[in-house]
Amino acid sequence: MMAGFCIVSLVTGSLFLMNGAWPVVGFFGLDVLVLWWAFSANYRAAKAREEVCVTRTDCAIRKTSPKGIVREAHHNPFFAHFHVSRHEEIGITRMSVDSRNVSTEIGSFLNPDDKDSFAEAFRRALITAKRG
Repeated sequence: MMAGFCIVSLVTGSLFLMNGAWPVVGFFGLDVLVLWWAFSANYRAAKAREEVCVTRTDCAIRKTSPKGIVREAHHNPFFAHFHVSRHEEIGITRMSVDSRNVSTEIGSFLNPDDKDSFAEAFRRALITAKRG
């Protein structure tokens, strides 16, 4: 896609250059640069992830940042509380697992539909783990 965009910008910039509008050529190069930056930022952000595992003895939340930094949080499922903050128009705005003095936010990057389905699935998994 970037190659196609570069070719279109090069051809269009060349047409402007042949017609004497040479200052416009720089703006076509700037468009290519901005699009490249947006794609690279998107690919970098896509490397972030969260893994949630609920068992009878542990609720493990593993977060990996786009830079590869890994943070883990562990909660006892019997003491863990799942909190969901909602807004009337937006839907779920925040989800967190809280136990004692520790709070771990989860699913902040999800879209509204995925937040709803994740919240329901996680709630059921936590209830199942508590029942044994």
